[in-house]
Amino acid sequence: MIGGRGLQLSAPPISAGFRQYPPLVCALTKQGHRFLSSLATTDEPSAATGLLRKFVASSSKHEIANRFTYLQFYSMIKRETWFCWNAKLVADLIALLQKEERFDEAENLITETILKLGFKERDLCMFYCNLVDSHAKHRSERGVLDYCTQLRQLILQSSSVYVKQRGYESMIAGFCEIGLPNKAEKLIEEMREKGLKPSVFELRSLVYGYGQKGFLEDMKRSIVQIEKEGFELDTICCNMVLSSFGAHNELLDMLSWLKKMRNSGIPFSVRTYNSVLNSCPTIFLLLEDMKSLPLSIDELVDNLNINGEANLVLELLKSTVLDQVMEWNSSELKLDLHGMHLSTAYLILLQWFDNLKRRFESGNRTAPTEILVVCGCGKHSSKRGESPVKGLAKEIIVRMKCPLRIDRKNIGCFIAKGKSFKEWLCHEDANKNCSEIMKPCDSM
Repeated sequence: MIGGRGLQLSAPPISAGFRQYPPLVCALTKQGHRFLSSLATTDEPSAATGLLRKFVASSSKHEIANRFTYLQFYSMIKRETWFCWNAKLVADLIALLQKEERFDEAENLITETILKLGFKERDLCMFYCNLVDSHAKHRSERGVLDYCTQLRQLILQSSSVYVKQRGYESMIAGFCEIGLPNKAEKLIEEMREKGLKPSVFELRSLVYGYGQKGFLEDMKRSIVQIEKEGFELDTICCNMVLSSFGAHNELLDMLSWLKKMRNSGIPFSVRTYNSVLNSCPTIFLLLEDMKSLPLSIDELVDNLNINGEANLVLELLKSTVLDQVMEWNSSELKLDLHGMHLSTAYLILLQWFDNLKRRFESGNRTAPTEILVVCGCGKHSSKRGESPVKGLAKEIIVRMKCPLRIDRKNIGCFIAKGKSFKEWLCHEDANKNCSEIMKPCDSM
């Protein structure tokens, strides 16, 4: 039965080499429906095994755990000789089972895993660390607290520095993830009392924990502590700070932090763009009506001056992020928009057109054979097969009357001949009416 919230399937036929199991009932994506439907209707043992092997090889641990939420399915696959048992995968499955209040099945799986690991202290520590990490990802305070208690007992009984360091690392990160940075900071103090030096990971977790809770003064204090410990601030930590300022609408602090990054030589990244632009409400409003979007940097900045968001955009434009996502040689000029949120892709596209126009007109660059803009085709979008970034790029390209067209060989890309693209971009009237709404081209 396919429909509604779940999928109910009979188990694969006994002839497929598996024992018979009760029906599976899972909340699945369309991809999950297709996979389990294929498995349930396969009669050949080799074909069923092939489907399972292909699924495990091509899926992330998170996707595997989601498909294995029901223990019967996990039990079926784990007996296959090609399946590599993984403690992290099991921990993810346990967290999902407990989230669904299937506590008996989760407990059985925990017992089975502990017996499998035996008295190998490091392996047992890693398993509890994985349990803390998995429950933290589900924002399960109960799960994190329960397994932190067990992990701490293991740490106190152990003489291994590795076990202690790794255990504290997971507990601190777990507390910060579920919004308990005060508990995390006490653990850092406990580490020092035991002669252990916190790594930049623990200190960075504390910055994130305080920042996401809105305890911005504590976050700033934690940043100072990082520097006192002799660690240099990096892009990852700075992005956490920017995200925290943005989440609490502290745009002036965000601007100051961007300037600090630039003056300190800390490189911006695509995530820096994401963190900043996700905090700009005016840009989000503009993106709601793509047919009226400003199609130049100057026009965009004029629209943002009211809230001071313009200064944030101008600061981002001083970075080298565009060069990071653009490859240019004699045969191809490629812009890769993967990893960008919609607001970031929008600004990068405007920046790209502006940058290329100046480079071509200065005579410093010759046109490559081919122009390529990589958007993706929506495999990782909330609605599979519908890429918001691709839709945005298409709207901008159509309105600009740009010669870029969807690549017939790869629908996640836009492609154009380098010569025609350069002629369009550098023509004196090419962008004169960019802000006017154009009718969509039939070929798009």
